[in-house]
Amino acid sequence: MKFDAKAYRELTEEDFEKTWLESYRVLTPKSINERYPRVSYSAGVEHPLFKTIQRLREAYLRLGFREVVNPLIVEEGHVKRQFGKEALAVLDRCFYLASLPKPNVGISAEKVEKIKEIVEVSEGEIEELREVLHLYKKGKIDGDDLSYEVAKALKTDDTTAVRILDEVFPEFRDLRPEASTLTLRSHMTTGWFITLSQIADKLPLPIKLFSVDRCFRKEQGEDATRLYTYFSASCVIVDEDVSVDDGKAVAEGLLRQFGFEKFKFRPDEKRSKYYIPGTQTEVFAYHPALVGSNTKYKDGWIEIATFGIYSPTALSQYDVEYPVMNLGMGVERLAMVLYGFSDVRKMVYPQLYGEIKLADIDIARAMKIEEVPKTAKGMEIAEAVVRVAEEKAEEKSPCSFEAWKGEIYGKEVRVVVFEKEEGTKLCGPAYANEIVVYNGSIYGIPRSGKWEKYFAEGVATGIRYIDGFAYRAANVAEELACRGESGEVRVRVVEGLSDINVRLQENVRRYIASTGGKIDVRGPMFVAVRVEVEG
Repeated sequence: MKFDAKAYRELTEEDFEKTWLESYRVLTPKSINERYPRVSYSAGVEHPLFKTIQRLREAYLRLGFREVVNPLIVEEGHVKRQFGKEALAVLDRCFYLASLPKPNVGISAEKVEKIKEIVEVSEGEIEELREVLHLYKKGKIDGDDLSYEVAKALKTDDTTAVRILDEVFPEFRDLRPEASTLTLRSHMTTGWFITLSQIADKLPLPIKLFSVDRCFRKEQGEDATRLYTYFSASCVIVDEDVSVDDGKAVAEGLLRQFGFEKFKFRPDEKRSKYYIPGTQTEVFAYHPALVGSNTKYKDGWIEIATFGIYSPTALSQYDVEYPVMNLGMGVERLAMVLYGFSDVRKMVYPQLYGEIKLADIDIARAMKIEEVPKTAKGMEIAEAVVRVAEEKAEEKSPCSFEAWKGEIYGKEVRVVVFEKEEGTKLCGPAYANEIVVYNGSIYGIPRSGKWEKYFAEGVATGIRYIDGFAYRAANVAEELACRGESGEVRVRVVEGLSDINVRLQENVRRYIASTGGKIDVRGPMFVAVRVEVEG
């Protein structure tokens, strides 16, 4: 039944305001939250990795460290200065940055003819095009502006300009990236040396700095324990006298804030060249959440951080005169401990490797009433139909009860809830069934008896079968009044959500099916409404 929008020309602003506010109330996250105040609709879902990053930032700040941002793109020369003869091994793990070269593009007579086959151009416009290509070669026009400038020179549109670049100038299509000497930071130390070279002789001692930021490392491949990119939570302390004990103190002070209780410190056999020999130390920490887990850390102990004292030789390359203690830890490893993950890919990229899980409240929010009345009087009709059903449901048939009488669009309208078949009741037994989400499934069930557990532990939407039907009936009443026709609307046996005027987002429907859940919304409802329109 298609509705003619012109019929609403008599609606006042007040009608619209009352109607839409009320219809929006039918089933929205807000209405769910009114029934379930423990759920905050305004709160989003935090990623465990970034939640851990935020907690680390707060933990460092509580220890009196100042936050800085270290350079992320680093010349390979810095790695060579820091690692000396071992730099090649480190650079082998670095990602180098490449860029497309600027082609030297000429406009031959043949190319001019090809351009004219696509668009009409004058000699003056061809000269303007030459100037554009020349400026692009010199870097005065960026690549993302090139098609616009070509279109402007040839007095054509962007689509045609892109076609000309593609068909007439293969030089652009055949471009290949050329590597530079710029690398993506593979470890935070590379950035620390650059930062310290600028501030170590300017700030008062002790200097305590931290950074929680991304690093990149060219692994053989990504797996359960390593990714191409990771976050490092790193800090430095610069003072006239720093020692391994400072590293132990920072490690303990930081990790105790995350529930770690006991610590062990062992010499690190890797022995990075930028640390003083004998100072590079692995930090092992005990966390009760690990005990009995299905990981290799089921005894509760995990290697969680490394620290050391920077070598004076490496520091001298950057004119840093004071000793420096550096500590770093992988944020992903810490987050995996805190949130119970054994595969870093599933934690960082749950949408790619993990299992998407919707809470019952998320499924409930994905449902809404499909058809709602458009006027304040329509809302009154819906409420009246519900009220009659609640009060007269057990009345023996045949029977009929006037629910509402009034004027809509200048027509006298009477709405009646009725049942003409003998030997039954005004409403079928399932009319008051309510939609509830429980353990990832949707049910249409009564609140009493064996179903009480579903409502106590699940998320009730507050929508009963009669509620959804009443809104549809009111919507139909408005449409019939608009056309000046009488009619009936009824529902017999409910076999799904659509029968009671409720729509579920299709992607959530697919999610329920994929997880083995079910949508069990059915039952004998048998409710009928007659709309009588006069005039």
